[in-house]
Amino acid sequence: MPTISPEDKNLIVLNLFTTDAPEKQDQLIEEMTKIVNAATYEGWKSSTVHSGILSHGTANFIQWRSGEDLEKRYEGEEFKHRTLPVFGEITTSIRLLQNDVAYTLTRDGGKGGAVEIGPHRGVFTVITIFGVAPENQDELVDALGEGQNWFADVPGFQAHIVLKGLRARGLDGLWVASYSQWDSQEAFDAYRAIPADQQSEGRTKAQDRTRAVATFVDLNTYNVVHTRSVGE
Repeated sequence: MPTISPEDKNLIVLNLFTTDAPEKQDQLIEEMTKIVNAATYEGWKSSTVHSGILSHGTANFIQWRSGEDLEKRYEGEEFKHRTLPVFGEITTSIRLLQNDVAYTLTRDGGKGGAVEIGPHRGVFTVITIFGVAPENQDELVDALGEGQNWFADVPGFQAHIVLKGLRARGLDGLWVASYSQWDSQEAFDAYRAIPADQQSEGRTKAQDRTRAVATFVDLNTYNVVHTRSVGE
């Protein structure tokens, strides 16, 4: 199963698709699963498909060896003349986000270690995209990373990955992405429902830092439905 770690130095491509109907979400998952199962691209390492819960859509968390390998995929005839047209027919938006892994945290307090992703984990997954001006991106990475070490003490929290945005198709400007794993939706909802006056000092400070520099926030929740790594 794929593991995500800053030490691996892989390029992370977070492909986010939105659509307007549950049957179109099912189509997206079917098409993405076909692509993942047939993947033999040079430099491709793993893909993990997610099914949207809060709103209709999908996410594909992909690891590549390098940006050069990814661009070869984008320039291929299959991607330009089959993949994009098929997705274009069933989506309302397509965002292809290239990232570096900036930070990881697990519930045992481990920082910088590997986070495993895949359907076998049975976790509730939250992906949040924070827009940011270039001059504030490092501050936002730190606020969402080291600034959120207190996450390890939150009931139901499992793991947290912070991705630093590099280049994108379908999204203007820069961003930082947060990918977090929880025991259940109930655990995540309980965390979100804690009144402001009962939140920890660390959480309040991190949220204030984030609000000060984020230009937009886009959140969706997911179940992980399929994964495959090179060699499988």
